[in-house]
Amino acid sequence: MDRMDWTSPNWKCDPGYPEDETADDLVYDAAVRAETEHLYEKVKDVILPDEWPAHAPLIAAINRLKKDKGAIILAHNYMTPEIFNCVGDLSGDSLALARMAARVEEDTIVQAGVHFMAETAKIMSPEKTVLIPDMRAGCSLAESITGEDVAAIKAKYPDYPIVTYVNTSAAVKAEADVCCTSSNAVQVTEWAAREWATDTVILIPDEFLARNVAANTGVRILTWKGSCEVHERFTAEDVEALREGHPGIVVLTHPESPVDVVKAADFAGSTAAMANYVRDQRPEKVVLLTECSMSDNVAVENPGVNFVRPCNLCPHMKRITLQNIYDALRYNRFEVEVDAQTAARARVSIQRMLDLPKPDRPAQFDRDRAPVEVELV
Repeated sequence: MDRMDWTSPNWKCDPGYPEDETADDLVYDAAVRAETEHLYEKVKDVILPDEWPAHAPLIAAINRLKKDKGAIILAHNYMTPEIFNCVGDLSGDSLALARMAARVEEDTIVQAGVHFMAETAKIMSPEKTVLIPDMRAGCSLAESITGEDVAAIKAKYPDYPIVTYVNTSAAVKAEADVCCTSSNAVQVTEWAAREWATDTVILIPDEFLARNVAANTGVRILTWKGSCEVHERFTAEDVEALREGHPGIVVLTHPESPVDVVKAADFAGSTAAMANYVRDQRPEKVVLLTECSMSDNVAVENPGVNFVRPCNLCPHMKRITLQNIYDALRYNRFEVEVDAQTAARARVSIQRMLDLPKPDRPAQFDRDRAPVEVELV
């Protein structure tokens, strides 16, 4: 079995296999058409009819292989629609996937997402085999900080709890006190302040998430200068242009976006909160300022809503394809390992988050509250 070790992640490395490896026996015939037509009915509004014959043979093969090998696929919201809707068994945002990983019964987990998600799955289910289809599927935010950086922060600020975004490596989680996601960042920050009896919490590594949390809580926030390359590129000018070009449009954004984007939008919330907003409010015309596939997957669940799609692609998420999911299952590659000591310490941080009461609803951010000064550590 090919193995990879993300305790020292380097998603720029050579994958070690041909980019265009395909199986000659995967064809779109009558049997595959019958086997997959119910799935195409679900995604027909976001996948063109002439594209489906390229996807369907792999989808059918993957769904058969999962049963044969006792495997389950965890799919993040940023996966393309043919992955998220047609082969993903459990799907959601980072918080949902962390909860799911701890309860998986199958022997093998295939992470349709990026490496920190696969690490989290391995940490929460250490007895399982965890595979990631492409070892280069990294994350700009996770790569912005190391475990050594967090250890140095702890030494400098020993009295303040460190809350780390789940979008970090196992080594970073191991040095932190508790994890959070965009769905519960305010809740976890306020819990940490109470638990450590302090008015100051260090929230790392996303600078924009920290600034948006600071504006929505009375806790003083220190942070790190990291960011998501998908969300940091949105601007308030983008929002203005959308409103001019699409009168009446409802603009939703993510708290990883800059503060001025959050203030310019109609709604700011976590991945799950944005999906819930569309489901509950049913806006006539909407744009999600986030990763492109998120809009496609929310659109699948909300037929009749008009989605405008000036989004940003995550190049790391897009390394995960039907082809390499198929290869991961067929050849048992690439297995994610986290050393036992790091995993044990990281599990404490993750479990503290999971043990908190589940929020009544995913986090949404009050756009009208004044920005708060946030100090970089």
